[in-house]
Amino acid sequence: MELKDKVIVITGGGRGLGRSMALELAQKGAKLALADLDQEGLDETVGLCMEHGVEARGYIANVADEDSVVKLFSDVAADFGAINGLINNAGVTRDGLFLKVDRETGKVAKKMSMDQWNLVIDVNLTGTFLCGREAAAQMIDLGCEGCIINISSISRHGNMGQTNYTATKAGVEAMAVTWAKELARYGIRATSIAPGYIGTEMVMSMKPEALEKIAAGIPAKRLGKPQEIANTVAFILENDYVNGRCIEVDGALRI
Repeated sequence: MELKDKVIVITGGGRGLGRSMALELAQKGAKLALADLDQEGLDETVGLCMEHGVEARGYIANVADEDSVVKLFSDVAADFGAINGLINNAGVTRDGLFLKVDRETGKVAKKMSMDQWNLVIDVNLTGTFLCGREAAAQMIDLGCEGCIINISSISRHGNMGQTNYTATKAGVEAMAVTWAKELARYGIRATSIAPGYIGTEMVMSMKPEALEKIAAGIPAKRLGKPQEIANTVAFILENDYVNGRCIEVDGALRI
């Protein structure tokens, strides 16, 4: 897909990986529809994209709320007249052990709460489902071919302290495979990307010793750069024969 003048929706577009993706696509001439709950971050990202001479708009939307998502994609379709791609990037973490056992008593002291479980499921899994559904519906109705990219994670294989998160990231990868098979007849591809440890603002705010320990365990001996994920997004969008696959960008790390 030639990206110039194509309309790409990015959830979680106000900062972090979403902002990096938006700027990479703006440089290639794409039109950006950025969704987030952070108005300030959205406004900043939209401004940065427009500096590249492209049309960009920000939308306040809660991906976990069906009405909000339906309105988001209806508004984007009305504003731009087309939707050619979606990057399902919005996500949250609420890490914690499945069960925490007291070392002295040998008894269970704490359990992962339903609040921890539900929030991550609602945003990461249900949000991805809702956005994918509404994007595909608009694309078909508008006669637009394109691509949906779900942001998974290397943690999808299972990672201690992340029962909720790993379940969602395995799920969004599986959904992409399913959508690829169902939507190919309409000229819509679906893929996923599984980043490893990436040096976003949130990650880089960790203590230096923690970052050093993480980097030491990666064969590449460093964290990934947000730009490297953005490059992968552009590669997938531009290559029309990439479909139904998950691309790992993790410096050879395997959890």
